[in-house]
Amino acid sequence: MAGRGAPAGLAARWKRHIVRQLRQRDRTQKALFLELVPAYNRLLEKAELLARFSEKIQPEPNDVTPASHQGLWEESGPDSDQVPGTLRVKWREEEEGLRLVCGEMAYQVVEKSAALGALEAELEQRQSRLAELEARVAQLQEERTQQAQRVHVRRARNAAQRAAYEALRAHAGVQEAALRRLEEEARELLERLVQHKARAAAERNLRNERRERAKQARVSQELKKAAKRPVSISESPSILGYAVREPAKTLALAAEPESLESEAAEKLRRPFRSASATSLTLSRCVDVVKGLLDFKKRRGHSVGGAPEQRYQSIPVCVAARLPTWTQDVVDAHLSEVNAVCFGPNSSLLATGGADSLIHLWNVVGGHLKAHQTLEGGGGSITSVDFDPSGSQVLAATYNRAAQLWKVGEAQSKETLSGHTDKVTAAKFKLTRHEAVTGSRDRTVKEWDLGRAYCSRTINVLSYCNDVVCGDHLIISGHNDQKIRFWDSRGPRCTQVIPVQGRVTSLSLSHDQLHLLSCSRDDTLKVIDLRVSNIRQVFRAEGFKCGSDWTKAVFSPDRCYALAGSWDGALYIWDVDTGKLESSLRGPHCAAVNAVAWCYSGTHVVSVDQARKVVLWH
Repeated sequence: MAGRGAPAGLAARWKRHIVRQLRQRDRTQKALFLELVPAYNRLLEKAELLARFSEKIQPEPNDVTPASHQGLWEESGPDSDQVPGTLRVKWREEEEGLRLVCGEMAYQVVEKSAALGALEAELEQRQSRLAELEARVAQLQEERTQQAQRVHVRRARNAAQRAAYEALRAHAGVQEAALRRLEEEARELLERLVQHKARAAAERNLRNERRERAKQARVSQELKKAAKRPVSISESPSILGYAVREPAKTLALAAEPESLESEAAEKLRRPFRSASATSLTLSRCVDVVKGLLDFKKRRGHSVGGAPEQRYQSIPVCVAARLPTWTQDVVDAHLSEVNAVCFGPNSSLLATGGADSLIHLWNVVGGHLKAHQTLEGGGGSITSVDFDPSGSQVLAATYNRAAQLWKVGEAQSKETLSGHTDKVTAAKFKLTRHEAVTGSRDRTVKEWDLGRAYCSRTINVLSYCNDVVCGDHLIISGHNDQKIRFWDSRGPRCTQVIPVQGRVTSLSLSHDQLHLLSCSRDDTLKVIDLRVSNIRQVFRAEGFKCGSDWTKAVFSPDRCYALAGSWDGALYIWDVDTGKLESSLRGPHCAAVNAVAWCYSGTHVVSVDQARKVVLWH
């Protein structure tokens, strides 16, 4: 009912508005004719009066003056002759005045007629305009009715969708609560598992330590007993021979603990000790204890007791060769390629793209031949890295985790989960059992790959774009235009170096003395880590970073710096002089995301946002 009453009220309102406009128009147009009509009436009256007067005073043609009039004129005397002349003059003057008035009145009539015609035309125009407006109002009223019906339908549909949305939100709340509960349970289980492993490792270490202590105590006790045995001295050859053989027997006592007490009791009955035998026994004791200490030192502090294997990245390139021409071009991925890395042997190449795949390539005869595809990334690949032995591949992905593959196996070996946002960088340390990851959740994490466990979490004020690792050094580049240095043995940041622009990549030289950074101010900077200052700044006309993950690298001999630009060109600078050495323009038709220089210094690979992988020589 409310919906029907509202249109009726609106219709009455616009009708009243039209009536008011018509009345206003009548008042305005009527005012124009208020003076015209009385003036026209007066004109008609004067014209009629003039006509009557003219008829009265106009003489008949060839008419003779009547006798009566003649008698009057004659009776009037000599002045009677002047009366017709005077009347005639007055009549003429009156006639001229009336003619002027008639002319003026006629002119006014013409003007008023023209004005009346214009007003009538305007009235007709306004009437036609009013008719058009009335038709338009009717059309708009009809459209308004239709729109009101549509609004009613939309409101009903929105109400239904709102109810469905509320139901979905309630269901999502229930699911989120269940997810949080499961995550808490998983976290508790993980913590319990870690605590259990830690307790097991501690117990194993304690048992090993107790066993070693017991062994050392037993050997020390046996050595003390052996040192206290009396030795008799005799001049006979048999006794001298026995005295000479005594040290050998003493040295064998450690291997025969069961006969120590009987031999000691037997030798206690001997009246003398051999000084030479005693000195040999003490020196042997010192050697044994030293050997035990050396063994403990060599054993280390690992859980399994095996020494940690370390691979030092030793460059095999004496002088890198500048790339000059293209050897091979491959459309490697289904979408843009984000990362590329050479293996330690310079013949194996890994590329990662937004299609969640990692392709391994063999560089054979100047061509890229497909070797293997690693699956299971679960998100866009942002970084790839080989371990020092070249047997494992580590990748950072957009699914908030890092993936670990073994070369030769297609499926992922381990998933390093723990970040709450996209992982932007993942690098091995100098061992194959440790890695470092950086993420957009403003954390840098250290990982124990043997247990797939995060051993340390570093909280930072800005999200991380790239990381590199040294012996005990972790360097991270961040979106707040700063490069941070971390000691893996300490809890805090050791140094911060500000740069102009968001840091997109970091590259550490093989001698770990220089750091190359690329930032969004379209510059590359070489930082001398010995004095912690910026040594060189590289710029070039036309060079621009194509994205927030544009990568730049050192050559293996650290003589050159290489980076790709937004226009598909490669730029190479001389590190010592700071000058642009060359710029290469090849098959890239989109921004270059990453570049890699093989360890032998003979090949360069570049990848772009148009799926291309280009091999340069």
